[in-house]
Amino acid sequence: MLRLDDVTKRFRTGMLGGGSVTAVSDVSFEVAPGEVVSLIGESGSGKSTIGRMILGLQPVTSGTITFDGSHVRPGKEFYRHVQGIFQDPFSSFNPVFKADRVFAMIKDVYHPSTPGPEWARRVEAALHDVRLNPGQVLGKYPHQLSGGQLQRLLIARALLLEIRLLVADEITSMLDASTRIDVLNLLAELKARGLGVLYITHDLSLGTYLAERTVVLRRGSVVEMGPTGQVFGGPLHPYTRELLAAVPRLHQPWDDAVPVDACAYHVHGGTGVLAEAGPGHHVACARLGTCP
Repeated sequence: MLRLDDVTKRFRTGMLGGGSVTAVSDVSFEVAPGEVVSLIGESGSGKSTIGRMILGLQPVTSGTITFDGSHVRPGKEFYRHVQGIFQDPFSSFNPVFKADRVFAMIKDVYHPSTPGPEWARRVEAALHDVRLNPGQVLGKYPHQLSGGQLQRLLIARALLLEIRLLVADEITSMLDASTRIDVLNLLAELKARGLGVLYITHDLSLGTYLAERTVVLRRGSVVEMGPTGQVFGGPLHPYTRELLAAVPRLHQPWDDAVPVDACAYHVHGGTGVLAEAGPGHHVACARLGTCP
């Protein structure tokens, strides 16, 4: 369904744009229908940049992003099938309009011929699917609703389209713990219906909750990817081990950070190449191509 091949993104820097910085370098992975893939890395690793390129919000410098075999072309038909939800739900709503205006906009663009009563029935059904009471959220302004309610409204909006892929960028980071689990359980239900999800997060515990596969990003490059159980159960790259060591554990001290200085997975003297360490489990050079 979704495929990234050697995707690179460079941003111009300097007053005259004479310099550049590479935010994403030669990233390749896929998301299949009904699959959740976690894209994990620290802040500044390029996760959100990848999400924005998939959604067509930023151009790709080199490489290709395809959806159903066709190059991503932002527009009405593309967004009928691919939607994104972002970290701050309040930023997705105009504070001067009631929150349910997002449904009116979907109707105007994608379903203009649908009769009003039929559309109201579809909206209520979508709200029930995301476990919201229509009477408690429709007609409210964004500031009258919680972050969790607004995130669910955005998911309900996506359900009113023929959505097949959801790019979920840190969608639980501003929610409390109980609401966070509710949203993740909702994504699990949607996955069971065949929805593909790219779940972008820096939280390893949440990344393991849903994802069949995990992609670990460091400084814009993939350093390890594979089945989630293998990546977290038997991490091979020092950076992955360092991330896991940094996760707080009750009743025991944190492990010392593992220095990223090994080079067991440098492949054929090249850069950006992942070695297959097991079935579907790939790992990169630990020095990200800086080996002599």
